[in-house]
Amino acid sequence: MADKQENTWAAKAKRTITSVLPVSDRRRDQCVNCGACCKLPNVCPFIKPGEDGKEYCSIYPIRPLNCRKYPRTESELVTRDTCGYRFE
Repeated sequence: MADKQENTWAAKAKRTITSVLPVSDRRRDQCVNCGACCKLPNVCPFIKPGEDGKEYCSIYPIRPLNCRKYPRTESELVTRDTCGYRFE
């Protein structure tokens, strides 16, 4: 398993720049609306709590590529403890 990136602005910049690349074909499962990725490394102003205790994006249809593709690779999976995605 690859080492995960740190939760830093530099790591966020790297995820943003590389978001134009394809998602790994080893990525499985789906988003569970934990909201953890929306707090990397600061809280996104578009994340809103739902009545069900989950977190939702208020601009979901037009969200940026780095949001659409997170985690694009296993090394980008900073939110491993809560994220619904996994890599084989």
